[in-house]
Amino acid sequence: MTAPLSTALRLVDTDPAELTTDAIVIGVHSVAGGDGPPGLAGALLLASGAESIAAAFDGKLTETLARLGASGSAGEVTKIATLGTVAAPVVAVVGLGPEPTGAAPVPEILRRGAAAAIRSLAGNESVTVALPLPDDEDGPAALRAVAEGALLGSYKFAGYKTKPAPRQPVADIAVHVPDAADKTAQDEVTRALTVARVVALCRDWVNTAPNDLRPPAFADAVVAAAGAAGLEVEVLDEEQLKAGGYGGILAVGLGSAAPPRLVKLTYKPGGAGDRKRVALVGKGITFDTGGVSIKPAQGMWEMKSDMAGAAAVAATLLAVAELKPDVEVSGYLPMAENMPSATAYRPGDVVTMFNGKKVEVLNTDAEGRMILGDAMARACADGCDFLFETSTLTGGQVIALGKRVAGVMGTPEMCDRVRDAGDAVGEAAWPMPLPDDVRTGMDSDVADISQVNASMDRAGHMLQGGVFLREFVGDGVPWAHIDIAGPSYHSGEPTGHWSKGGTGVPVRTLLELVDRIAAE
Repeated sequence: MTAPLSTALRLVDTDPAELTTDAIVIGVHSVAGGDGPPGLAGALLLASGAESIAAAFDGKLTETLARLGASGSAGEVTKIATLGTVAAPVVAVVGLGPEPTGAAPVPEILRRGAAAAIRSLAGNESVTVALPLPDDEDGPAALRAVAEGALLGSYKFAGYKTKPAPRQPVADIAVHVPDAADKTAQDEVTRALTVARVVALCRDWVNTAPNDLRPPAFADAVVAAAGAAGLEVEVLDEEQLKAGGYGGILAVGLGSAAPPRLVKLTYKPGGAGDRKRVALVGKGITFDTGGVSIKPAQGMWEMKSDMAGAAAVAATLLAVAELKPDVEVSGYLPMAENMPSATAYRPGDVVTMFNGKKVEVLNTDAEGRMILGDAMARACADGCDFLFETSTLTGGQVIALGKRVAGVMGTPEMCDRVRDAGDAVGEAAWPMPLPDDVRTGMDSDVADISQVNASMDRAGHMLQGGVFLREFVGDGVPWAHIDIAGPSYHSGEPTGHWSKGGTGVPVRTLLELVDRIAAE
């Protein structure tokens, strides 16, 4: 598998004050109601892991930080030149928020803090992270968070600039732990490296210019990575899609000179046994103009990210191939480019989908549900015990839940699973309903179902997408649709473990779901 993330990660257990490295990262908490230095508001408390650094500064480190303006708020980074006080020339102090009531901060605070600190130290070759890692049952989760955050914070899209950026990401990261030889700790590092590499690859695909990643090229890139990872691969081109009855994928791809594709990736664990089968489906619209129902020009450039769901599913399968959970996992990636042209599909068209249902098209900009309907029906036809689909499906998700929280619809139990998995990895998701009245308004006079609810217009737009997709789930299959229109692409400045551009959401949620199913 091609690894776009070249940062190394290792464990150390040497006293942080004695480590030869370009910078040391430690944590600090804000103390509510505490008395800080005279004339300054608030007090600071160094997090565990920083004891030897604090001793080297003769107990004056928190006062110095306060005078430099540090507040201890989560993600805030303050740098201090050590001038020989410790071996490293720089100490970077990252805020971890209020002093935790438990043994350590919640993992997501550590994950975001490690990422923010590593990003702020770009230009340095080596950095050691000494954040609080409890030596108990909470330790592995904290270590996973720190390791993932540090690696994700080092991500930078290579891009198309003719001159490299002056400050390159940190190349070597060491995480300070009580015992660097501990097998559990080593396993967490191995997993973090795998996860960070596939998230980085997902981000790279999303950030790639759309003229370089049209459906055939995207399919080729996924196939190359999947083949190197040892996954089973099936690719359907436009002729095979026509022969197979994939009307939705074909309809959306009609307007583009770059024909559509359907890629299936399969992981099967070795050995005998009757294992659960998980199907993952991801939307792969490599660029979305809206087709004949064309979008406004403002912001349309971000529609290169409309394949983030397919990128996330492909990345998840690559990680599964390395992590080898005891569960069968298949990924379905329908790919098309939604363009306006003389051959494009139109409002008023009736399309026959893979499962035989007739769909009346009312808006060609609701194209994602068309290609996903085919892929979900194929996944159910192949057989699966669980179905998770993810897509940048609707602007309604952003209106309802903002840009950091995904919307989840489907079987109630599966929606709860997605929310819990997202909470565990720092990718928030929230269950939403599928009201009967939304489906009633999608009854068509000429077909089995209309593509949108014309009577509601944009109202409940996210729910309309979920209701439509439900029509293509096999009877009795537990399923969830994860709308990532907001969380998959971050247009602002980097924050926490999110880079600018593609975020890699929800790769880590999907991996957590697979792990939990495998463990049942």
